[in-house]
Amino acid sequence: MSYGDSVKQIKGMNMRYFNLTLLAIFFSTTVTGQELSKTDLKKMVREYRKTHEHELFTELVDWLTIPNVADDQPNIRKCAAWLKEAMEKRGIKTQILETGGSPVVYGELKVPGAARTVMYYAHYDGQPVDPTKWMDMEPFSPTLRPAKLKAGSIEPKPIPIPKKGEKIDEDWRLYGRSASDDKSPITALLAAMDAVKAGGIEYGANLKFIYEGEEEAGSPFLKSFAEKNRHLFDTEVLYVCDGPMYYSNQPTLKFGARGITTIDITVYGPNVNVHSGHYGNWAPNPGIKLARLLTSMKHENGNVKIKDFYNTVTPLSKREKSAVKAIPPYDDEIRELYGFAKPEGRGESLMERINLPSLNIRGLESAWVGPQARTVVPAKATAAIDIRLVKGNDPDDMIGKVIDHVKRQGFHVVSEDPDNETRMKHVDIAKIVKRGGYPASRTSMDLEISRLTAEALTGFHNEPIVMVPTSGGSVPLYIFTQILNVPTISVPIVNHDNNQHQPNENIRIGHYWQGIETLAALLVYVK
Repeated sequence: MSYGDSVKQIKGMNMRYFNLTLLAIFFSTTVTGQELSKTDLKKMVREYRKTHEHELFTELVDWLTIPNVADDQPNIRKCAAWLKEAMEKRGIKTQILETGGSPVVYGELKVPGAARTVMYYAHYDGQPVDPTKWMDMEPFSPTLRPAKLKAGSIEPKPIPIPKKGEKIDEDWRLYGRSASDDKSPITALLAAMDAVKAGGIEYGANLKFIYEGEEEAGSPFLKSFAEKNRHLFDTEVLYVCDGPMYYSNQPTLKFGARGITTIDITVYGPNVNVHSGHYGNWAPNPGIKLARLLTSMKHENGNVKIKDFYNTVTPLSKREKSAVKAIPPYDDEIRELYGFAKPEGRGESLMERINLPSLNIRGLESAWVGPQARTVVPAKATAAIDIRLVKGNDPDDMIGKVIDHVKRQGFHVVSEDPDNETRMKHVDIAKIVKRGGYPASRTSMDLEISRLTAEALTGFHNEPIVMVPTSGGSVPLYIFTQILNVPTISVPIVNHDNNQHQPNENIRIGHYWQGIETLAALLVYVK
C-alpha cells in the first residue's frame, strides 16, 4: 500500500474528535490508563498535538540545526546540553555522564505507586555528512518540502517553515541530518509526555532514559559505560526508539536487531600500476582476482557458499515463525520503489531473509573509473564487506569462516601489505583487515513485558501490529540483553523511505504526529 493509501486509511478513522468542553474535562481530571480507553487517549493526544503542533514542530527544527556528527565534539556536546534542557522541562531528573567519548544523557522520572520501571533508548548523534550530495539544501539547515524528493531531482522545491497558526500538512517532509535517525523519535517522546501530562494522566511505570552520542560511530564506549553503571539500568525493559516502521505504515514492534562485523579484503597485482598496453595480458590483474574471489563466496541466488556460514543461527521459535508469516507482504512495492526485478534467495520474503546472516559487498576500489579512468593494470583491488549477524552468530567466528574460505581459494592471507619477499613467494595474496563489530540480539515474544507492550498498542491505531522478530538494521542491543540481562523492544515511528544514513534524510510529518500518539500509549498503558 502507498503512503497515499495509508493516509486515506488514517483520515477515515474516527474523524470526530471530542469538543473543547469534553477536552477541558479530561484536562482537568487526573485519570489512570485503566480508566481511559484507548480511543479517548488517542483523541486527547491528537487534540493536544493539533493545538500545540507549531511548537512541537519548531522544537524539532531547532534541534536539527545543531550538527551532531560524533567526531565533532563541540557540537555533540551542544546537542547533549540541548537535550538535557528539553528533558528537564518535562520534569525528568537529567544528567550528562561522561563515557570517554561522546557523553550519555541519562534521565529518571519516578511515578508514585508504579510497580514497573521501563527505559527508553535512542542516539542523538548522526551519520557523517557530505554537503555536496544534499539536493538543493544543507544537512544542518532543516528544509521543508511538500512531498518526498524525486530520485535524482531537486523537485519538489522547498517551502517556508510554517509560522504559528499556519497549517502543517501530514505529507510534508522535513529534511536534515537525523531528522528521522534519531532526533525526531526523541522529540516525539517528549511531545507524548507533554500530551499525557496536559491530560492529567498518570504514567503507567517509572521512566528512565538513556541517550548516547556515538551510535553511528559504532558505540565504542557504550559497553564499558554500561558495565560501570549497571545500577542505572535497573529496568524491566529497554524500549529502543530507532529505525523505521514496517513498510505498510502499521504500528510496529521489533524484538531484535542484527549484529554486524566488517572486513576489507585487498588482493595484489604488480607493486605499482603499470601500462595496460605494455603489460596487459601478462601482468596479473587484481580486479579479476578479486572478482573471482568474491563470486566464489555467493551463489547466483544470493545464498552464501562459505562453509558453515549458516550453522550457528539460532532458529526462530514457533511464535516468532508465526509472527513472520503474519507480516503483510510488501516485497513487490519495495522492488518497484528501488527499481530491481528479482530479489536474492529462493523465493523467501524480505522478512524471512532478514532472519539469516548476510554477506554484502559494500564497496569496491581498484585504480580509477569514469573521467579519471586510465589505461593501467592496477596494483591492487579492495572490497569492503559487511556481514550482518543474527542471533547465535559470533562476529569473530564469522570472520574466521571468511578467512578460511579465502585460504581454500588458494590465497595466502596477511594482515598488512606484503613485502617483496612475500610477493615473490605467493602467486595470490589477500590482505584481510577486521573492522570490529558486535553480535545480534533478540528478545523473546513470550516474555510478560513483550505481551504487555503488544497489548498497549493493540487496537490503539485501529490496525494490526506488525511483530518483527529481528530488525534488518544493526544496533548494539547485546550490551543490554547479554551483558545487563535487560530485554529490548524497538518501537520505531519513522517512515521507511527516510534516507537513513544517506544524504537527504527526512521525516514525514504524518509519521511524526502518529509517533507521538504511539509513544503516549506506551507511557500510559505499560504498567
